[in-house]
Amino acid sequence: MTPGAWAFDILLTLALVFTAWRLIRMPDLFRSIILFFVFGLLMSVAWVRMNAVDVALAEATIGAGVTGALFLTALARLRRRPDRHRPRPAQNSALDGEP
Repeated sequence: MTPGAWAFDILLTLALVFTAWRLIRMPDLFRSIILFFVFGLLMSVAWVRMNAVDVALAEATIGAGVTGALFLTALARLRRRPDRHRPRPAQNSALDGEP
């Protein structure tokens, strides 16, 4: 393996670790999803480097593409309905003191 290939592999590994760390520590959900896309694409490059092109293709389509799109859809639904997460007050007339 050439020194350039070693340097690329080390850089790719560091990018994967850094992206995973930022993904876990990111408080904003939208940015986390974008980092998930980036992580999936970096993993695809890593699989290509290991001569597993079929796994890289599956990682790019399923890991980054489909799953990321589902995450974005779920986030959009969460932002549209913020009242679903708040507990509603009980509507029990026996507890309110009414007959």
